[in-house]
Amino acid sequence: MTDQHTTAAAEDTLGRPAGTDHGDAAYWARVRRIVAQAPPLTDLQRARLRAAFHQPADHKEKAA
Repeated sequence: MTDQHTTAAAEDTLGRPAGTDHGDAAYWARVRRIVAQAPPLTDLQRARLRAAFHQPADHKEKAA
């Protein structure tokens, strides 16, 4: 069998490009600039996000 490699090898777990050494302040400033340019969420998008992240605990246990 061969080892499987993930496609995220070029980025670390925070989505930063591999090999960069800029500080956290620069990274979060970039994130804030990107978020500020994004259009606001619609009510439907907010509802979907709430439903995805606010599942009752018993559903999470059954899925595992």
